[in-house]
Formats: sequence, C-alpha cells, structure tokens
Amino acid sequence: MILLGVKKLMTEVIRKYRVTPVTVVDITEAVVAGKRQLEDGRFALLVGYGTKKRPTKPESGQFKELGYVPQKVVQVIVDEEQFKSAKIGDKLVDKIEQGEKVDVTGISKGKGFAGVIKRWGFSRQPKTHGQSDRERHPGAIGAQTPGRVLKGKKMAGRMGNERVTVKNLEVVDKLELDGRTYVLIKGAVPGKYGSIVILKINEG
Repeated sequence: MILLGVKKLMTEVIRKYRVTPVTVVDITEAVVAGKRQLEDGRFALLVGYGTKKRPTKPESGQFKELGYVPQKVVQVIVDEEQFKSAKIGDKLVDKIEQGEKVDVTGISKGKGFAGVIKRWGFSRQPKTHGQSDRERHPGAIGAQTPGRVLKGKKMAGRMGNERVTVKNLEVVDKLELDGRTYVLIKGAVPGKYGSIVILKINEG
C-alpha cells in the first residue's frame, strides 16, 4: 500500500539506551481520493494528500465526489478486493503501524550549480609543483580517441532537486498529537521540511 505524508522535522528517540535519529512525517490528511479501472483490466486507487488552494475546473470535476482537490495525488495499483472495499474519502492513517518497513520517495533539496568535488566526491589536485589555481577543477575529460566527451561523464552541474527513494526504513513509532497522526521513521528521508513524501509499505 502507498500513502502520502508531509515531512515535518527531524529529532531523536531513545530505544534500549541508544539514541535513534528519526524523521517525523504527518500522515493525517492521507485519503483515498478516487477509484479508477484501467484499460488493461487492472484496478487503481488515487491516493491524495492536503487541499489545493486554487484548483482548476477540470480538477474540481474529477474530485467532485471527494469534495475537494488534493494538493498531491498518486495512482496506486491494487487488487480487485482492495478496490471494492475502498471508499472515496477513506482515511489511510490505519494502513501503517509501528515496526513496519517503508520505502520513502521525495524530491531532494536543490543545491544549485556544484563542482565535481561537492557533486561527485572528486579529490582535489595537488597545490604545488607549478599548479596555480586549478586544485578544485576536474582535470582531463577525455582521450584523443574517440575525439569527443562521452555521455554520462561526471562533471560540474546542477545538484539535487531530483526524485530520490530511500528503501527499507523502519517505522519506529506512531503518535496521535493534537488531533493529528505522525509516524517516526528511522533515519533521514529526501526533501525539505514541509514537502510531500510518498510512503510505500513493504508487505511481507
């Protein structure tokens, strides 16, 4: 099963006299936003989160039964039994419990234009032996043959702002606080605070 949440903050909890870093994710508003039967015969649920401030008229029509347009929607393939039992507007907070393993997907923080040392972990060049001002430069980027720079070369460029998935993270705890539901996920997850992340529960 897949549900959405908002990355709130990072903190730590003490488990068996050891400090464990955790990321707090708010899953209160995760709902079944729609149902769809695909052309190939498969069944899909539209899982949504939040409320879009200025939806378009087509979006309002699509989610008319829900009553509002979610801020983010993800299509999830399910079996026929899950499809029939699900109802539009159902909350998904009960689908995840303490101790489960999840894959977390989000958009990583953008870090702007970065050089090869920061972006790829290159070592710097020697500062002596006639070298003047190129210690953080990449050096040679190709040989005489084939006479061009090969695609995929590790070079300077934009860093971050990419879709990233961190797999098999443990749900350390699940909390109810001030009418909202939070899950504490061990370790760090992609994205900045306030960004929506996708939680895929590993079954079995």
